[in-house]
Amino acid sequence: MDRHQWNERYAAQPLLWAVDPNPFLSGEVGARPPGRALDLGAGEGRTTLWLAERGWQVTAVDFSDVALDRGRQRVAAAGAPGAVEWVNADLVEYDPTGGVYDLVLLMFIHLPAPDRRRLLSLAAATLAPGGMFLVAGYDTTHVTSGQGGPRGPMAYFSPDDIVADLEGLRVERAERITVGDAVDTVVRAVRG
Repeated sequence: MDRHQWNERYAAQPLLWAVDPNPFLSGEVGARPPGRALDLGAGEGRTTLWLAERGWQVTAVDFSDVALDRGRQRVAAAGAPGAVEWVNADLVEYDPTGGVYDLVLLMFIHLPAPDRRRLLSLAAATLAPGGMFLVAGYDTTHVTSGQGGPRGPMAYFSPDDIVADLEGLRVERAERITVGDAVDTVVRAVRG
């Protein structure tokens, strides 16, 4: 889907995604001390809000201005103590270099493989020493074994795909898991 289609999709409903952040987030990030985070594909800001409520300084990037406006409103209404910078940009073209982050997230964002590789490589370079990169999304086997999610195998990835995209980082977790009707890939890597 393109920017216009996502804007229409967000505008059609008061809240497109559930308020709770992705279940991988709290298990992987919950015990880390707050720092600077980069939320790639932030959408309506549910992950950004969760982080900001815990004191993180977040750069939230998405190409839907409708979603970003909704995210701004949600964070402001929550009175979250963390600060959020909202960036309206297409991840296919976005260059995160120039910032340094303690946490980089790509949560259920499915780009064509060459665009994903480019983005993950650039984003990995922004990690501070000890910083963590967390990727979660539909696994390549989801197309035949799972329900829901975007269709088309070019959008899916495997643990091996993401590990290869994050070359130079130390991989702590890379697995395929089943959550309800979904088959997901989860990869956690850190800068040594």
